[in-house]
Amino acid sequence: MGNTIKALVAFIPGDRCQNYVVGDLQEMPLDKMVDLSGSQLRRFPVHVCSFTDLVKLYLSDNHLNSLPPELEQLQNLQILALDFNNFKALPQVVCTLKQLCILYLGNNKLCNLPNELRLLQNLRTLWIEANCLTQLPDVVCELSLLKTLHAGSNALRLLPGQLQRLSELRTIWLSGNLLTEFPAVLLHMPLLEVIDVDRNSIRYFPSLAHLSGLKLVIYDHNPCRNAPKVGKGVRRVGRWAEETPEPDPRKARRYALAKEESQEPLAPALCPSLSPNS
Repeated sequence: MGNTIKALVAFIPGDRCQNYVVGDLQEMPLDKMVDLSGSQLRRFPVHVCSFTDLVKLYLSDNHLNSLPPELEQLQNLQILALDFNNFKALPQVVCTLKQLCILYLGNNKLCNLPNELRLLQNLRTLWIEANCLTQLPDVVCELSLLKTLHAGSNALRLLPGQLQRLSELRTIWLSGNLLTEFPAVLLHMPLLEVIDVDRNSIRYFPSLAHLSGLKLVIYDHNPCRNAPKVGKGVRRVGRWAEETPEPDPRKARRYALAKEESQEPLAPALCPSLSPNS
C-alpha cells in the first residue's frame, strides 16, 4: 500500500509531495551515499544538492527526464546512476561533475551525447547500453582514462577509428547491436582484455591472436562462418569455441546457411519514439 501511495504522490510535483517520496532524507548521510533508486521520482529533490560531500548518488529506475542546475554543487561526486529513466538528452549539468569515475546512463532514450562530456576526464566506466544510439558518439573517444565501455543493445553498425585513442580501455561490451563486420578499430587495440560482440550480424571473424592483452571474447549468436583465432589462454564464448584448429570451412558455411534460413539475426529494441506503434 505504501508503494502505491508513493507512486500516486510522485505525479504531484510540489516540494512537500516529493519530500514524502524520498522520506526523511534531510541530512548528509554518514556514508556519503544517497540511493533514491525506484522511488517513483519525476523531479530530483533539490535539497540533496546541499550535500556537497556526497560521493555516490543513485537515481536508477525513476521517471526523471531532467536535473536541476544546482546539481553542480556536488563536485565530490564519483558515481552517478541515471539508468532506467526517461532522459532523451543528457542534462548539461552532469558534465560539470568533473570527479565522476562511473556514469550509468543505460536504458534511457538517448540518441547522442553532448560534446561537453569530454570535460569528465576522470571517467573510468561509462554505461550507455539500451539507448537509441545509431553511432558511437565521437566524444566518447575523448575520455582518455576510460577503462570500461558498455554500449550494448543500441543500433550501432560500426565504431569510429578514433576509439583507438583510448589507450586505457580494457573492456568493451557491444552485444545486441547491428554490426555486420568485426569492428576493425579493435584490431589496433592490443591491450583490450574483454570484447563482447554477442548478438550481432557478424559473418566472419579476423584473427585476434595478436591482441596480447585479450582474456575473453564473446561472439555467440552471430551468423559467423568461423571462430576468431586467439592466443593461448584466451577464453572464447561462441560457436566452435572449444575447437582447435578452426572448424572445417565447408561445415562452417553449411552451418551459417542453415542458421540464416531458420532464424533472423536479433536486433535491439527500437527506441520508443521510433516504434511502429508510436
